[in-house]
Amino acid sequence: MQRNIRHQFIFPHPPEIVWNYLTDPVLLSQWLMPNDFRPVAGHKFQFRAKAQTRLGFDGNIYCEVLEVIPLKKLSYAWRGGPGPGKVSLDSVVVWTLTEKENGTELLLEHKGFEGMKNFIAYLVMNKGWVRIGKRMLQRINQATDDKPAS
Repeated sequence: MQRNIRHQFIFPHPPEIVWNYLTDPVLLSQWLMPNDFRPVAGHKFQFRAKAQTRLGFDGNIYCEVLEVIPLKKLSYAWRGGPGPGKVSLDSVVVWTLTEKENGTELLLEHKGFEGMKNFIAYLVMNKGWVRIGKRMLQRINQATDDKPAS
């Protein structure tokens, strides 16, 4: 059985701002994790988190950019486990942006939680993505509120 995560976030900001927070590695690290991301299909990168060795997680998420449609869609492979080449979670994250009258709808889909071996990861990450989406909104709000009026 495969489980998928799906969350919708609404941002009162234009797609350009939301896109920057998805694709600029410095901004991405403010709300997600430290990384060496570049928005180029085929680019291999890592997110770095605290290792959870008792759960079989070395603290690195091994990723590869799969698709980039500027201001519309970003997807990347998301693989984690006890170390390089020892993947227990082989999944895909897809971000889809839709411009709305008052901002941007951001849809997150995290697909590929296979079988019981990924059940705990699914539960943890399903809740985690909600917190992360709220953190992203908070960071964008702080940055746009801090800008001087023109």
